[in-house]
Amino acid sequence: MTTNDNGSAPKPPAKDPWDLPDVSALTVGVLGGTGPQGRGLAYRLARAGQKVIIGSRAADRARTAAGELGLGVEGADNAECARRSDVVIVAVPWDGHAKTLESLRDELAGKLVIDCVNPLGFDKQGAYALKPEEGSAAEQAAALLPGSRVTAAFHHLSAVLLQDEAIEEIDTDVLVLGEARADTDLVQALAGRIPGMRGIFAGRLRNAHQVESLVANLISVNRRYKAHAGLRTTDV
Repeated sequence: MTTNDNGSAPKPPAKDPWDLPDVSALTVGVLGGTGPQGRGLAYRLARAGQKVIIGSRAADRARTAAGELGLGVEGADNAECARRSDVVIVAVPWDGHAKTLESLRDELAGKLVIDCVNPLGFDKQGAYALKPEEGSAAEQAAALLPGSRVTAAFHHLSAVLLQDEAIEEIDTDVLVLGEARADTDLVQALAGRIPGMRGIFAGRLRNAHQVESLVANLISVNRRYKAHAGLRTTDV
């Protein structure tokens, strides 16, 4: 082994941030998979060749939605979905977020959890961000799931575009947050399975609040311009 002039070993070359793992064999569960966002994500991932299980409080409802999507998607109640999946996307409504995760703590232990929930309120002036006691939905998930590896991603995607079968590519970046680089790499790779989409590392979970809150701004953009806006990160 060679050493530097000061006697220390040379630093290894920096890892290429685009050298991401192969996630094609992972089974992805989607809690809230019968709702617009969860259903859209399930459809896009399954269309890309990922094994997908939709979860719902009612197994029959999940199986019906899975049958409508086709592409090998399966439906199950939330607990079975969590147990059978390697990676679990949380796409439930904000008002049921804490209760759902509390009830699935055991089933989600050891799993990679991707929280894409946006805490929002609505009034006559439109959408506005809410700030949970923990700081963000993702941080709430991490607090409720101490045995899971919690990340945050997929917040800024249009459910309309995700579910539109005529659209071949989803032209957007996905901001990915988490504590362990190995976990965020997996989430970035999963996002990259969807044509047109990139996963971009965006920091630790403590930065999730502003990412979740930005959805309120996108809702305003979409209403003003009659669009389904997403995000692109320049110079990356």
